[in-house]
Amino acid sequence: MTDARESIGQAAERGKVLAWGLWDWGSASFNAVIVAFVFTVYLTDKVGDDLPGGIAASTWLGWSLGLAGLVVAVTAPVSGQYFDAAARRKRALGVLTLVVIVTMLAMFFVHDDHRDLWLGLALLAIGSAAFELANVPYSAMLRQVSTPDNVGRVSGFGWAMGYFGGIFLLLLCYFGFIAGEGDNRGFLDVPTDDGLNIRLVVVVSAVWFAAFALPVMFAIPEMPRTTADPGADKAGFLGAYRVLFRDLRELWRTDRRTVWFLLASAVFRDGLAGVFTFGAVLAVQVYGIADSDVLLFGIAANVVAALGAVAAGRFDDRVGPKAVIVVSLVSMLVCGLALLVVSGPAMFWVFGLLLTVFVGPAQASARSFLIRLAPPGREGQMFGLYTTTGRAASFLAPTLFGLSVWLFGADRAGIVGLLVVLGAGLLVLLPVRGPETLPGERVVERAH
Repeated sequence: MTDARESIGQAAERGKVLAWGLWDWGSASFNAVIVAFVFTVYLTDKVGDDLPGGIAASTWLGWSLGLAGLVVAVTAPVSGQYFDAAARRKRALGVLTLVVIVTMLAMFFVHDDHRDLWLGLALLAIGSAAFELANVPYSAMLRQVSTPDNVGRVSGFGWAMGYFGGIFLLLLCYFGFIAGEGDNRGFLDVPTDDGLNIRLVVVVSAVWFAAFALPVMFAIPEMPRTTADPGADKAGFLGAYRVLFRDLRELWRTDRRTVWFLLASAVFRDGLAGVFTFGAVLAVQVYGIADSDVLLFGIAANVVAALGAVAAGRFDDRVGPKAVIVVSLVSMLVCGLALLVVSGPAMFWVFGLLLTVFVGPAQASARSFLIRLAPPGREGQMFGLYTTTGRAASFLAPTLFGLSVWLFGADRAGIVGLLVVLGAGLLVLLPVRGPETLPGERVVERAH
């Protein structure tokens, strides 16, 4: 057994940081291709377009992803807690990543036939749950690959790698397999019969993820077994929740700001997600962006968010993550208010991109904020709670967006709902004291 603080910065060399960031680069294949733009669209528009019965394929899609989210919400904290206590953080990341890749490969067998919809939904639900759970040990590794002096920059680098990886792969898949009309698509001239071009895109995405997930498996050492959370490694499934509640009570007594930060971040992170979820709808319906230009705007938005995450990482390390998050949220509120009054594609490009440039910094600094607060050796548990609280608040932005549209009778009013969520997250965050002193800094002081 070792002191958990000894794991801080144990793999902080540039090559190992790059290996860690490459997992984010590769994992974007699941978020961008499978969930956001390609496979889910294929399921609802092609596979399930002639589904018999009174329930639409899109409804079944929502229910299947909701079930996956429920599984994640219930299991994420105790899973991260066990990965830490049993010193199996890297092994867990490897196993969960493999599950995601296998489900992606199996999606090749989802043909353009409504009878295959259930296979597609099952694979998507399993892959989604495994993917979100994989992010728990992955984010917990941030403390291993960073030092107290550069944790903000490393976190921003990881987010940027995810953005750029998704953009690069989407362009490759679009121009190689999807672009064009007729029975053959893309510069590879792939047949569309039975959804072959989309099914091949999924295979390419799985190989992409596998290739870029390998470096972290070899470059980052496994976390040593520590005494940071006594009994967590042998508690069993039900006992794990008793350990979790014990730790939460201790956390509430000793450092309530962690609890309040988890609540605040859950709210404003849902607002950040809402910006990308409803951005394309607003672009077309309200500001007159051509359908053909939506993908271009999406690419541009991801680029500026990535650049913002990289740039803000330096400020994170200098002034702290709370300042970066507050400035980002305030700036997004200002840009959102501007979007309420301007019109036309040009204004949407200007203020829409200004809005998204602050999404990356807020996301990256939220992760670095929590890693600075997490008790050494219990990072996985904290990021499990981070995932669960995020899931618990994930209804806010969609609900308030729809409610605002309904109340005011205009799609533009949906922006108000998003601004309310971002503003609420900001208000909960403001009283939370920032992590001025890091556990790692105290370790460095003692070591010297």
